[in-house]
Amino acid sequence: MSVLLAQYLTTLGLSPLEIGAIVTATLLGSAALTLAFGLTAHRTSLAGLLVAASVVMALTGIGFATVTAFVPLLLVALVGTLNPSAGDVSVFLPTEQALLAEEVDPVERPALYARYNVGGTLAGALGALASGGPEAVANRFDWDVATALRLAFLVYVAVAAVIFVLYRRLPRVAPSVPPSAADGRRSPLGSSKRTVLGLAALFSLDSAGSGFVVTSLLVLWLHLRFDLSAGVTGTVFFASGLLGGCSQLLAPRLARRYGLVRTMAFTHVPASALLALTPFAPSGGVAIALLLVRALFAQMDVPARQAFVMAVVPPEHRAAASSVTNVPRSLASATTPLLAGALLSRSHFGWPLVIAGLTKLSYDLLLLARHRHTPTDEARSTTSSPA
Repeated sequence: MSVLLAQYLTTLGLSPLEIGAIVTATLLGSAALTLAFGLTAHRTSLAGLLVAASVVMALTGIGFATVTAFVPLLLVALVGTLNPSAGDVSVFLPTEQALLAEEVDPVERPALYARYNVGGTLAGALGALASGGPEAVANRFDWDVATALRLAFLVYVAVAAVIFVLYRRLPRVAPSVPPSAADGRRSPLGSSKRTVLGLAALFSLDSAGSGFVVTSLLVLWLHLRFDLSAGVTGTVFFASGLLGGCSQLLAPRLARRYGLVRTMAFTHVPASALLALTPFAPSGGVAIALLLVRALFAQMDVPARQAFVMAVVPPEHRAAASSVTNVPRSLASATTPLLAGALLSRSHFGWPLVIAGLTKLSYDLLLLARHRHTPTDEARSTTSSPA
């Protein structure tokens, strides 16, 4: 649906400005809904929140399939679950991560999150691949394209119905709040507030750097600097996505040996350095090689980061911590592409890549300085266990 949204709104006769407003509304609405779910998770069962989210998802699909006027569509976008970006703003994400954290021992979380992320990436890729289906159906049966795209939103509703059934099968157990954590009943973050807000600021710095090098801007830079075709760059970023997704499966082994924070930083540093060096490549082939090698490291920190957030807060704060750290990350990545575009319009050298690499290196060093000795529940359980 993220791929089809702009095309569908265009067939409805909306202007580019109106489409931009609706896309912005989906981003803001997803962020607000994600925060709302995360910050109320300490008062209810996580499974119940997921069931509620699937209902909102179904209503969102029905709204887009049946409403055609701009203002009502804007309202549906603002209160719904649709999010046409590759960021972490998802109403399901913080609740799912908190629920998964309860299911395995702390040492197993990086491996679980790696499988979770790779599964989501592959499913998203299949969805993007299927996004050409409505137009093909319209051509095959001589339908109006808008009708075929409207049916695609009904598929979105059907997916919501499937996950509703799956989530209903989960046990509805409220988050456990030990007596020592009574502040968790009064506040979504309680005593974890300072830690979580500090992590949110650090992750936002990293994501602001990522905003300088979103895929569309990297494609533009490769074309401007080396005159690479869309076919070549498309193949490059397909390979880059596969390398980045599958490399996450290596993170659990590193985390077991070196710890979560060191795994996050030491795999991210080479990726950041390679990004900063890419503009100095003498040819398009060398630049592509640097970007592909970077892809091997760039995503390895993701499961370790997710496991670290879950490990530094008590169970009753996990859903809130996930939402508070993920939403600012996604919003921060939306603040810098405009500046990157302005830089590329003045020079084809690749200053956005240099700035992104240096920003990300700053994040890596700050993360190590602030959290290399931060205790986690894995370390605490190991320390407290009998010799």
